[in-house]
Amino acid sequence: MEEPDPPAAEPAGRRLIVLGSGTSTGVPVLGCDCPVCRSDDPRNARTRPSVLVRLPGGDLLIDTTPELRLQLLREGIRGAHAILYTHAHADHLFGLDDARLFPRLTGGPVPIYCEDEVEQAIRRAFPYAFDERARRIPGGGVPQIEFRRIGPMEPFEALGQQILPIRLDHGRFRVLGFRIGGLAYCTDVSRIPDESWAALEGLDALILDALRPEPHPTHFCLDEALEAIDRLRPRRAYLTHLSHSYDHGPAEGRLPEGVSLAYDGLAIDF
Repeated sequence: MEEPDPPAAEPAGRRLIVLGSGTSTGVPVLGCDCPVCRSDDPRNARTRPSVLVRLPGGDLLIDTTPELRLQLLREGIRGAHAILYTHAHADHLFGLDDARLFPRLTGGPVPIYCEDEVEQAIRRAFPYAFDERARRIPGGGVPQIEFRRIGPMEPFEALGQQILPIRLDHGRFRVLGFRIGGLAYCTDVSRIPDESWAALEGLDALILDALRPEPHPTHFCLDEALEAIDRLRPRRAYLTHLSHSYDHGPAEGRLPEGVSLAYDGLAIDF
């Protein structure tokens, strides 16, 4: 008698770490004396928006904020094996120089997954990274990177995981969100295009932009984010890209069941 096939192995657990949950100014806001900016609650200290996803083949960094070095040190993370970009605004891009030490982990250039316009923005912002003489400087003198083009609704594999880029609107800008298994990360959203809703169904966890309670031209406000969550019905939802309009404890106490405010250092297993 033939032995039955062994049961399929359970997929290895994944973890997303919120490196930064704040908006482009961060919180505290420079020069602001509001109660949230003076708060002793560590959850109200919000650096610029970025996450790190632990995958079977290594650590995937989504966006490189100006506080990237401090974020990684805070979480005890030595670096990342690949970088994925939502878009090229300063609060999501300008920490890329801190990635120049990542080749110590990767053993070679760091793969950067992005759209063409993000690549062009990186080439303009960090021209020294593409100077062949500078690239020969030993010891991490400049970022060693390798571009890999991605596009909306075109699945690709990185670090042993399939990832689906999802088109999102950010005011007049077009950006990407990402679905990784049962989790989706959608920061900087003012509208989810009609063709993108289906890609966000059946989620275990959704991390979604909710800049402030009041409407904003380039971001979901709180009510808009909650409407999207009610339509998509993920098992868990976390609001991110948060301004100093949210005092974490009182604000979270008013949210519907299953919805929470993200905070720097939050770990989400999925």
